[in-house]
Amino acid sequence: MLETKIYIGLNDSQTLKQEHDTSKYVNILKHVCYSYHVPFSFAVQQGGYLHENGDYTEEVSLMLTLIDVPKETINEIAGDLCAFFHQESVLITESEVKAYFINEKL
Repeated sequence: MLETKIYIGLNDSQTLKQEHDTSKYVNILKHVCYSYHVPFSFAVQQGGYLHENGDYTEEVSLMLTLIDVPKETINEIAGDLCAFFHQESVLITESEVKAYFINEKL
């Protein structure tokens, strides 16, 4: 199975600061995933990165995890989140994973 993670920073690409409360971004993320009918999980995290000009930025970001979702759907979701969150870009990583379920009943 393919596990895909999409990392979305919450600082606005123009103002370079977070314009809304994190809960608003989480609600948008959930709505996008519901609209594509994909199973998902996410985490809110703190991170930092260097701009091409050497400036360092710290920000809150969301990490969306999708497992076994078609690449076309992933790219559509990433594009929507990039636009809705007013980002220059979002980062997508892919990893092969072995996944299985255990179903036990008492």
